[in-house]
Amino acid sequence: MAKITDHTISLAGLPFHYREAGDLGAPPLILLHALGTDAADWNGTALTLAERYHVLALDQRGHGESARPEDYSFELMRDDLKAFADALSLEQFTLIGHSMGGTVAYLFAERWPDRIERLVIEDTPPPHGNSEFTEPPDEAPGPVPFDWQLIKPIVRQLCSPDPSWWNDLSTITAPTLIIGGGSTSHIPQEELAEVARLIPNCRLETIEGAGHGVHRDRPKEFRTLVRDFLFN
Repeated sequence: MAKITDHTISLAGLPFHYREAGDLGAPPLILLHALGTDAADWNGTALTLAERYHVLALDQRGHGESARPEDYSFELMRDDLKAFADALSLEQFTLIGHSMGGTVAYLFAERWPDRIERLVIEDTPPPHGNSEFTEPPDEAPGPVPFDWQLIKPIVRQLCSPDPSWWNDLSTITAPTLIIGGGSTSHIPQEELAEVARLIPNCRLETIEGAGHGVHRDRPKEFRTLVRDFLFN
């Protein structure tokens, strides 16, 4: 049975933590978590996918046991992912991202489409400026398991994103699966449908009532969809 192990790697002089499962000789697959969580959020999914893949779940900057530098942006997280893949000599890999991690995954697949074998996005479109967040306070309202300093720059990008994030969806060449959480998600599901229309080889599957955290709240159905997409 597969087991999960913990590792640390240096990327551009910063320490990053990741979790690993599966045969090292199997095709590589990287998991990117949502804002405020970490690599451990994928544990159940990672063990399922380790049946066929060498699974790597990365703590993104400001999260988990990874570096908490002063600079934060979706582009920096995208570049962290490239540095991570390069450091492990992963020329091509399958990529799965949830929420914030999904946005990072879109940006990576747009910038380096030839690096992605298959792409799975959980319940998020790229930001395109329709978010109405208020300016976060300078200090966290209480203990949080991530670097609060990332909140302001990320919220600002959610409210005023680079238009190319949507405009370049057509450059994604990998077969893509988007899994939506249906009417109980705060994400407008029609935006997911529009993304699926813009990416050339993409389909949208909705698990009605799953909400935004599909892989946590409806794990069996989520894993079945992902397995069917990746294993067949």
